[in-house]
Amino acid sequence: MIFDIEMIKKVYAQFPERVDKARQVVGRPLTLAEKILYTHLWDGTRWRELVARAFVRGKDYVNFAPDRIACQDATAQMALLQFMQAGKSKVAVPTTVHCDHLIQAKEGAATDLKVATEQSKEVFDFLSSVSNKYGIGFWKPGAGIIHQIVLENYAFPGGMMIGTDSHTVNAGGLGMLAIGVGGADAVDVMAGMPWELKFPKLIGVKLTGKLSGWTAPKDVILKVADILTVKGGTGAIVEYFGEGAKSLSCTGKGTICNMGAEIGATTSTFGYDEAMRRYLLATGREEVALAADAIAPYLTADPEVYADPEKFFDQLIEIDLSTLEPYINGPFTPDRGTPVSKMKEVARENDWPLEVQWGLIGSCTNSSYEDLTRAVSVVKQALEKRITPKASFGINPGSEQIHYTTERDGIIDAFEQLGTRVFTNACGPCIGQWDREGAEKQEKNTIVHSFNRNFSKRADGNPNTHAFVASPEIVAALAIAGRLDFNPITDTLLNDQGEAVKLTPPYGEELPSKGFAVDDPGYQAPAEDGSNIEVVVSPTSNRLQLLTPFAPWDGKNIIGAKLLIKAQGKCTTDHISMAGAWLRFRGHLDNISNNMLIGAVNAFNGKTNSVKNQLTGEYDEVPKVQRAYKAAGIPSIVVGDHNYGEGSSREHAAMEPRHLGVRAVLVKSFARIHETNLKKQGMLALTFANEADYDKIQEDDVINFLDLTSFAPGTPLHLEFVHKDGSKDVITCNHTYNAQQIGWFKAGSALNQLKEKSER
Repeated sequence: MIFDIEMIKKVYAQFPERVDKARQVVGRPLTLAEKILYTHLWDGTRWRELVARAFVRGKDYVNFAPDRIACQDATAQMALLQFMQAGKSKVAVPTTVHCDHLIQAKEGAATDLKVATEQSKEVFDFLSSVSNKYGIGFWKPGAGIIHQIVLENYAFPGGMMIGTDSHTVNAGGLGMLAIGVGGADAVDVMAGMPWELKFPKLIGVKLTGKLSGWTAPKDVILKVADILTVKGGTGAIVEYFGEGAKSLSCTGKGTICNMGAEIGATTSTFGYDEAMRRYLLATGREEVALAADAIAPYLTADPEVYADPEKFFDQLIEIDLSTLEPYINGPFTPDRGTPVSKMKEVARENDWPLEVQWGLIGSCTNSSYEDLTRAVSVVKQALEKRITPKASFGINPGSEQIHYTTERDGIIDAFEQLGTRVFTNACGPCIGQWDREGAEKQEKNTIVHSFNRNFSKRADGNPNTHAFVASPEIVAALAIAGRLDFNPITDTLLNDQGEAVKLTPPYGEELPSKGFAVDDPGYQAPAEDGSNIEVVVSPTSNRLQLLTPFAPWDGKNIIGAKLLIKAQGKCTTDHISMAGAWLRFRGHLDNISNNMLIGAVNAFNGKTNSVKNQLTGEYDEVPKVQRAYKAAGIPSIVVGDHNYGEGSSREHAAMEPRHLGVRAVLVKSFARIHETNLKKQGMLALTFANEADYDKIQEDDVINFLDLTSFAPGTPLHLEFVHKDGSKDVITCNHTYNAQQIGWFKAGSALNQLKEKSER
């Protein structure tokens, strides 16, 4: 079955004309990213009028018309609860919901899936019924991980999609611009409204040479992350090109794009090539491949761009795949890269635990057929050479199609012979859904995985777990060796007979030689007419809660606000709204708000979840203190460091503070998605005009806005910080609000404004 083929044909029918017109307006050859952006400008009926000038990268806010939307179950709950308020009978663009986040890994697929479907039945039933009612495709629990499902079924070269998960960018492996957003952004597009984005800057990555030996596509993005850091891609699209890019498989390209989220990139992409064509054919989408072939020159950058890239990209990186070696990134951040050849000395210098306790393969980053065949080639060597693995082993296949095919081809059996625990086709440990035995002891330990993120506490809740990110084949080798400092390129292992043996480089199949196969993929098509379908949310549920609109701004300066917390250092969306056990409350705003900022480090005492209640003078948990301020009718603000809100697209990290009465977040810099989410929920997202002013803020400060009544685009706001001793500091705060976004603030949220327009 080919999904939405008529929509794809429509996109391709207008693609050449639009690219030609955009090229004329811009006055130069175009990158692939620019072609997709300009062909997806909002309001196609007036498209020629819209392309009247070239947009300025990193400055102009532009309205776009994405082709489709994808939502995972943890974020879909809040997104669809918001959409239910929009007054629409059906989504305006093709949309899907994927149940992959609410399944905890513990015993293995059969047991874990049964437990999850029982524990989260209320949520799954809600998502199923609301999808059925509003024309949304529904992928059931166990069907697979959202981004693998999208790559197998929905992604197409030259398309634009948004998704309520930061790793939506994975679809760039099939030549899309696929961008992670908050639920409120998705709701706008579901309701037939435009999607706003600041026109991105462009980073080009030229790949030369060809991968060989132990080096994998994962090592490309691990190297890029080491170069750019977790904020180096903020506000930019990364476009990969060169002969090295063409040599990579489609799913390998997806891995690279997937972890582009870890450098803060808006998205990443590759031009259409033979590898993508092979993947489309292998996944039963010949009609899409033929349509793409017909306009192939338009589905990659103009030749002049790649011939002289310095002229067309804001930043250029070159990587020779022939000399690239495997990387191991971490711990605690995905941008700390260490070549495998240097790990012995680096690990000892930093006193990292050298014993590897777990090796985990899977997640949306590395769970393809090729990934599992390359990893199992290492596993088979351990079986043949009689090496008992020193670490525990777990895998999460990316989809039921991957699981079914790998089981047919003997791959699952080989893993299980080595004692591997095969978890459900779901996210599992990657997003903290892992009931790891002994994690509660909080012992210092090391795990290695092929996931994308390795923040503190993320996988198992233990702040002392040192998580390292690597390719599936390196994860397999390190798990078998049981050592972080093992280099499979040079080192030997002792087998069960005491013999020194060496692992040979891995090998794998890009695509299954017998083709993909699946019995039941787990898809539920929506009803043709959902008008009679009732969506029920119990008022006594602790999992789901209907939303109450946020109050609009009263038109006055905010005065007498308390400082809730001055967060120090890294403060990701995991720190602001933890996942793991808290995922069960993602559809209940009041309950999930009890985890607000409990992972953030208080700059005044170095502790997490411990802030001063200015009403009592006592220290207490962050949510409790904020609830006390809300009950007393006192506003508050949050202060943060650099790249505040990096990581997941979860809008709960913005909705929770809004729900509990936080009015503004003032930081040194924001991650893109989180800044947008704050704006959408009617909050003030501000940055220090002078970063040194962060140090002026004191624990007992009371804050007054001096000129909020003059809130306007391009005009800084001024906040007065009144200290305990009576002295004051007036701090200048920048913002990036345009007129429409200021309208969201005044209305109380973007959703409030959408409802107002719908009711007119």
